[in-house]
This record gives sequence, structure tokens and C-alpha cells, in this order.
Amino acid sequence: MGERFQFPLKQHIGAPSVPVVEAGAPVSRGQLIAAKPAGGLGANLYSSVSGTVAEVSADQITICAAEEQPKDYVKLQGEDPLKLIEEAGLVGLGGAGFPTYAKLTAPAVQGGTVLVNAAECEPILGHNIAAIEKNPEQLVRGLRIVMDILHAKEGVIAIKEIHKEAVERLRAVLGENMRIHLLQNIYPMGEERAVVREVLGVLLSVNSLPSEAGAVVLNAETVCRIQEAVDLKKPLIDKNLTVAGKLKGNENLIQIFEDVPIGRSVGKLFEAAGGLAGEYGELVMGGPFTGKRTSLEAPVVKTTGGLIATECFMKGPEKIGLLVCACSADEARMRQLAESLGSEVVGVEFCKQAAQVKAAHKCENPGKCPGQVQKIMALKKAGAQAVLVGNCTDCSNTVMSCAPKLGLPVYHSTDAALRAVNHPLVRRIKE
Repeated sequence: MGERFQFPLKQHIGAPSVPVVEAGAPVSRGQLIAAKPAGGLGANLYSSVSGTVAEVSADQITICAAEEQPKDYVKLQGEDPLKLIEEAGLVGLGGAGFPTYAKLTAPAVQGGTVLVNAAECEPILGHNIAAIEKNPEQLVRGLRIVMDILHAKEGVIAIKEIHKEAVERLRAVLGENMRIHLLQNIYPMGEERAVVREVLGVLLSVNSLPSEAGAVVLNAETVCRIQEAVDLKKPLIDKNLTVAGKLKGNENLIQIFEDVPIGRSVGKLFEAAGGLAGEYGELVMGGPFTGKRTSLEAPVVKTTGGLIATECFMKGPEKIGLLVCACSADEARMRQLAESLGSEVVGVEFCKQAAQVKAAHKCENPGKCPGQVQKIMALKKAGAQAVLVGNCTDCSNTVMSCAPKLGLPVYHSTDAALRAVNHPLVRRIKE
């Protein structure tokens, strides 16, 4: 039996895709297997492999891949660039998964600014920068396509200053009305509203979209896949990602994979990276700050950016307090990590700037911390013997300026992931 690929019907913001294939049917790489609901927000879904449909359930389609896989694919049928982007099933590939065609049809972004988010915001992840260094022309071409669709006055690539090779390669191929904006190496410089603030000088409210600043923000890989959809008529079937952590051998703890077929299992990716090395703490899909716990059986989806096998968890204190940051792990994820530390949660506080937006929290000014002394004191009063935080760079500095003085050790939600690749921990950060 060939390798089994799983395609969840909801890999994006909006309604689930609607299956258009049945069990037992043969499929080709690039063939449509589930369609965007008519008249609703959603995205098409394509098979990344040739094979046979093994199962169609209420939640996903499973395909048994043929032993021999073609490199070619079934090409998209459209001609208009915007229609091709919609047909291709493109969504935000930085993690949010908002359908790209919908972003590009907002009236406010016509004639505005296209911002490419190339911040590679989270530590460990490196696939976006690697792609830019290898083929900067693809990103620039994708940016030009979007600028033409929107009749944009300017295209800006926002990238951290530390990525010097990528910056220089981009500068050599920039087109008319394009420029680079250099970002600081702090987290969360890649947050959408942070990009708008840094590039355009506009601080949007937590309920505002970039379109209110006359801008659209697109992840770097999304822009590259736009180029493929328009120029090559390729549907979204492959994904670049970073695989890292507790891998066999100590030489390649962080590895970049290009064009991984969507639907491949997490376990297959760790095998391709050399295999897992003995015991590990957990498997994370995403980055150290915002990733979620996953399993070896789970599939790579459109929004997968990283797979990390973390270090085994340290033994935490008996009682711990949680300081939840809107830019990082949510309360449920923080409680999960506290349990992995073997600690009882005795208090939960939210960063001063973590504003409630529907069922989630958003930071009022990402990366600019107002101070956390009151929150830390409240956790100590609740009986915490230590604090677990998931804060951004600036918040971590303010936590470290007060918690140790109050006799509270500090744990960070990223610790196990960063330890697995010998990366400096998020504590007090000096510029």
C-alpha cells in the first residue's frame, strides 16, 4: 500500500471545502478534490499526489499515493490573475489561512500599498528567508502581480535587518515602485499590524484591518505561490517548511524542506530529517511562540510553517502562575505547557495590552510593552512559586526586571523548543 495523504477540508478561514471526489476514484497531482463553497468565503483544495481516494469523511479526504509520482500537475484553467489566485486555493501561508483572493478584493486596498511580510518572525523557522536567498526574483515577480491587480502605488518588502544576504539579493532585483523596509530583530515584528505600524507609521486598533491604512499584507511564501499560480498555473499543492529539534545527530538540528506535498504526515517529515532522537517533550506544528501540539500522524496543511520536536520538559514548581500574551500562546496552550511541567496553575493574568476580540486576544501595540509589574505581583499573591510567560521580546524584558526580584523564577512557553536547537532562551533581551 502506498503512502497515505490526509487533506482536512478546513485549512483556512471560512467554510470547509466541499468534496468533489468519491472513495475509489483515481486522482492526479494537482486535481481538484474539494471546492470552495459557492458564494461563501473559502478555498479550493487539490491533491498534491497522484493515487486513489481511500476515504471521504465529513472532515477530510484521504488519498493512497501511487508508488511513482509525477513532478508535473494538472494546470489551472483560468487566465485572469485574480481568478487564478482564487482558483488555486491560495490562503495566507504564514499561519492565518485567510483566503488570498478575498484580501485582494477589498475596495480600500485599490491604489494602496502592498506589504510583503518577510520578517520570518519566530525563532527557529527559516524557510521563507531560504527561499528568498535562493530565488529572490520569484518574490519580486509575485509582488509585481499583486501590485498590478491592485493598481498599487508602492510595494514594500518588510524583512529583518539581520537577514543581510536575503536583503542584498532582493535589492539587486527590485522593480519600479518597490522598496525594502528593514525591521528590528524582535518578536513579533511579523504581526500584521506591527508590519503596518513599522512601514507606514499607522497603529491600527485591534479591530482594524490593514485595508484601513490603504494596505494589504501578504506572507512571503504566499506571494511566491501567487507567482506560481499566475505564471505556471500551479494550484497550491506544495509547502515550504522548517523541521527542527530533537533529530538524530547533532549537526542538522534545523532543516529546510522545499515543496513538501500538502497532506504528508508529520512523521514522514521527521523521517526525512533523519528521524527523531530518542525522547522528546512534544511535537509542535508552527513556531515556538504560536505553534500547537501535534502528532506524528497529523498531516502537513496549507498553513504549516514548522515542525519542532522539543526538548523534554523540565520539572516545574508545584504552583505556577500564567501571564498570557496576545502575541503568543493562548491560555489553553499555556495550561497545557504548565501541565507538562507538572505544575498546578494557581493564577492567570493577561498582558495589559491583550484586548479581548471575540473569542481571542489581540495586542493593542505588538512588541511595545507597557510593563508587567502589577501582573507579576498579582500572580505572587495568588500563591505562584514561579511564572510561565509567553511574552514578546519587550514584555519578556519587563517581566525579567521584576519577577526575579519578587523571588519568582521565570519559565517561557518557548523554552523546550529553543533548548532543542541550542537557541538562546527568551528572557532579558539586549539590543
